[in-house]
Amino acid sequence: MTDVPENNPPDARLENPAPELRPELRPELGLWCEAWKTCFQSVLSQVSGQPSVFEISSQALPAADSDVWYTVVAGGAIHGEMTLRLAAASGTRLAQKLLCETAPAPEGITAEHKEALEELLRQVAGLASTTLAPTAGGEVKFHLSASAAPSWSSDAVVCLQTGDEAAATPIALEIQISPALAAALQLRVQPAPTPQTSAQPSFSSSSTLPAPSASYGRLMDVGLDVKLRFGTRHMLLREVLALSAGVVVELENTIHSPVDLLLDGRLIAQGEVVVVDGKYGLRITDVVDFAPATGSAV
Repeated sequence: MTDVPENNPPDARLENPAPELRPELRPELGLWCEAWKTCFQSVLSQVSGQPSVFEISSQALPAADSDVWYTVVAGGAIHGEMTLRLAAASGTRLAQKLLCETAPAPEGITAEHKEALEELLRQVAGLASTTLAPTAGGEVKFHLSASAAPSWSSDAVVCLQTGDEAAATPIALEIQISPALAAALQLRVQPAPTPQTSAQPSFSSSSTLPAPSASYGRLMDVGLDVKLRFGTRHMLLREVLALSAGVVVELENTIHSPVDLLLDGRLIAQGEVVVVDGKYGLRITDVVDFAPATGSAV
């Protein structure tokens, strides 16, 4: 008979079990996480000017009191929650990439870096909402906000990490998916059908747009000027004449209003302002579709 030691301490993990990491995700969860990984890569490559590659890992991130948490609430075609967890060092380095800082990362994460990190994550979420719309079968909206650890038990956990030539440790973040979001994804997110297996097309053949005329080719290299309009304000002539250096002109649009993209003074799209390599850019969120006037030539 084998003696069983009686002085083994209880396993602390049983009191607060960590979410289970699942290397083999269900197809819909795999598509969701791959899309977020691609969006992180794209945004980081744009803001840093260097290619960034993330890998999906099943290795759990060490937990620390200094970790920063963000909750992403999905709306539109998909409803549910997910969280993003980053170590303070990873959060700071992501913020430094957005701010184009090259100095060594300080201990912890400063308020300035936390604000920059949140802006970068908002850019990733904005790109993800556009990227996931075709897969989800409709418009997807994300609301990101700083938060604490979630109160719900995660249905799936995925870690994204990337190597960094300038640092010994990779940038890493953890995605936790709530049961509500996982259930919504199971209902709505499906792998895109291949042309051979697509049995029921969404549109009839009569709705297919005709191919552009060959004469359009002559116009493809014509340069056009586009402008961004942050807002408008109607002013009286005497108000215009009273303008001088230091005067603040308040616009009618709020800070969260979409920015207009104008072509020859005509509104063609709307979006949100982003920063790319230290320059302003516009991420398109809505394209204005104007129907041709009756009797006009197409």
